[in-house]
Amino acid sequence: MARFEERLPENAPGDYFVDRTCIDCDVCRQIAPTVFKQAPAARQAIVFHQPEGPDEHLRAAMAMVSCPTASIGTSARQSSGAAAAAFPEPIAEGVYYCGYTSASSYGAASYLIQRPEGNVLVDSPRAARPLLKRIAELGGVRTLVLTHRDDVADHRIFHDVFGCDRVIHEADVDDGTAPAEVTIQGESPLALAPDLTVIPVPGHTRGSVALLVRERYLFTGDHLWLSGETGRLDASRDVCWHWWAEQIRSMERLLQHRFTWVLPGHGRRYRAPSEEAMRAELVALIERMKIAR
Repeated sequence: MARFEERLPENAPGDYFVDRTCIDCDVCRQIAPTVFKQAPAARQAIVFHQPEGPDEHLRAAMAMVSCPTASIGTSARQSSGAAAAAFPEPIAEGVYYCGYTSASSYGAASYLIQRPEGNVLVDSPRAARPLLKRIAELGGVRTLVLTHRDDVADHRIFHDVFGCDRVIHEADVDDGTAPAEVTIQGESPLALAPDLTVIPVPGHTRGSVALLVRERYLFTGDHLWLSGETGRLDASRDVCWHWWAEQIRSMERLLQHRFTWVLPGHGRRYRAPSEEAMRAELVALIERMKIAR
């Protein structure tokens, strides 16, 4: 739990605070942007505005239970029951944000896709009991798609609890993910079902993949996201662990697919007003990536 004696001095006076263990993963700022922001002098989050009213209090508590390093605390004991029950949080039709991020994934987002044929979990959240209970109530997990080696977190627990098949590209298999039930090969898209297509996007890692759902939602792992600073689609050479030129080619291959949502592991979600608008954003990003070679 966060320690009051370690609270960052930039926190606004009041109940909620962030302590020095913060890793600046951006989770709290995404969940409760009216309460948390980045500290001006350091790459850590702080409370810049104490929550007011029930909505802000709920969002702040949701950020607290989702923090991967337990760096958010309160000086007075607060009940987190409502915040715990708020996840998975619906963000679109049949699509939920899981919260409860893991330190081993540096706070990466994971998503639950509810479908009659069996639910899909994209990347692994922290296996917190309240989350496992709520996911079970929503129908459990049939398939767990791991977009790359970095965001696998508690995949073993989710497999043990729900009996789900884990899907990962063979190029990202290591000792921790060797038991995965389905390994993808090559760079051709693979249909897991009529509404589920795995698209290899090597670059960030050699085995990075994206998951396209219903030709509408693209779950991108760490391949593609919306920048909170520029408001544009983005990718970063600084966190490209495999090959930047290959990541550019992977981004170009996404132009062959139709979607209006980008739902990343890190970075912000983006919903384009149309498929054409999404394509234009991608084309502009690809040109910026080529300049950054």
